[in-house]
Parts: sequence; C-alpha cells; structure tokens
Amino acid sequence: MVDAEHKMVEDRAKKIIELKRAVCDTEDKHFVVINQKGIDPIVLDMFAKEGIIGLRRAKRRNMERLTLACGGIAMNHVEDLTPDVLGHADVVYEQILGEEKYTFVEGVSNPFSCTILIKGPNKHTIEQLKDAVRDGLRAVKNTIEDTYLVPGAGAFQIAAYADLMKFKETVSGRPKLGVQAYAEALLVVPKTLAENSGFDAMDTLLKLQEEHAKGHIIGLDLVSGEPLDPVAEGIWDQYRVLRQILHSCSVVATQLLLVDEVMKAGKSQRGSAQANENAAD
Repeated sequence: MVDAEHKMVEDRAKKIIELKRAVCDTEDKHFVVINQKGIDPIVLDMFAKEGIIGLRRAKRRNMERLTLACGGIAMNHVEDLTPDVLGHADVVYEQILGEEKYTFVEGVSNPFSCTILIKGPNKHTIEQLKDAVRDGLRAVKNTIEDTYLVPGAGAFQIAAYADLMKFKETVSGRPKLGVQAYAEALLVVPKTLAENSGFDAMDTLLKLQEEHAKGHIIGLDLVSGEPLDPVAEGIWDQYRVLRQILHSCSVVATQLLLVDEVMKAGKSQRGSAQANENAAD
C-alpha cells in the first residue's frame, strides 16, 4: 500500500514536471507550484531537481487572491493541467522578516489584489495600524462606489440644522417638537469637534451658524476654532456613512421607545394583578 501511494504521488509529480518542461522552454522562465495542502518530501525533492518552487499549506484566502492577481485557475486534479490554467508573475521569492518567512509574488498580470505587510513593536500598535489602513481603504472604496462626497468638518450638520429649523415652521402640533429635537441632535457633531479641539462649544457653534446664515458652506477649523470652507480645504465626509448614521439613529430611538412601552406595560400588569389579589383578600 505504501509503494502504491508513493507511485501515485510520483505520477502526479511527473505530470507537473512534464507541464513545466513544456512551458518553460527558455532559461528565463520558471515554474512555481502552490498547494493548499501538504506536499510529500519526495515530491519536493523531485521539484527541486527540476528547478520548481513548491509551496505548501497555503491559506485558502491567499489561494483566492493569487488566482485573482496572477490569473489562472486553481486545479484539483493533475489530469486537467494545461498551459491555459497557469498564472503569471514576474518574480516569486522568499524573505525572512523578523521570525517569520514570507513569500512575495510581484509583477502579476492582474494587480487587483495585494497584501499589505504591517509591522510594529507590539500587538496594540499593529492593531491600530490595521484599523487605520482598513478604514482608509474602506473610505476610498465607498467614495468610488458612491461617486460623490459631502462637505465635512460639521458643514453638513450645520446646514441640516438650519434647513430643519425652517421646515419646523411648516409643521403644526407635537411633531414640531420632534423636528426641533432632531435638528438639535445633529449639532452634537460640531459641538464634539469643538470640545475635542479645546474650544468652547457654544461660542464655536454660534460662529458657524452666523457664517452659514450668510450663505456659505461652513465647517470647523480644528486648529484655530474658526469657520472654514471644507470644500476648499479638501475635508469630506462619505455619503453612505452619513446616510447610515441618520438611518440608524431613527432605528435606535424607535427601539428605545419600544422598550419604554414594554416596561410600562409590565408595570401596569403587575399593578392590576396586585389589585386583584387585594380584592380577593
């Protein structure tokens, strides 16, 4: 059984070697085999003698990225190997960074996927860098998909507050109080920006509102505490983020009110039950 297994593995390796000899017809061409599972040591020795680089135990997500970047198709059977299923890269090399060994694949044919290597003195710093890189990439992705932006530095919240206060005049009854509460809640963003920058929230907010009343797009300068033009300074917010925040705040408020109603219902039921007990006594 062991001999049969070795023969089966060697036959598979020979088919890979035959494909390598067919496509690598010049000295400047090389062959790399990347396997998601293990590679037998005997096969690794056969690959080494043929000048084939064999990489084993590759993670699934890396295999998916390799097919996107290098082209080609991930194969499950050596019988289906043809030159059409192979990918391409200019350089493949190993490098030791710290205590870890990494394999770099550069010069790919379809550079739509890449790996960012983050190094730091401790785990906390690395996590902060990862979060910053992820947030930056996500911001770029959202901007490309939305195809437009919203002026930042609190400019949207100041403008929305002014429009809601005008809209409040067209509403009658108790909904007018809801519109005003919603408008005042939006001002939390510029207030927080001012407080985090060490400025008086009310004074800063009054300056922003006065400038906005003059018909300008106004945001907060975190350095001086004075109004600025976010468009001219290149300060932008993402449309889908603001949309999600506005949607979520309504959902959260509705859920909180629902919890209050449930608690009130529970108290009323306990009160009626106690009254029934007293009447029975």
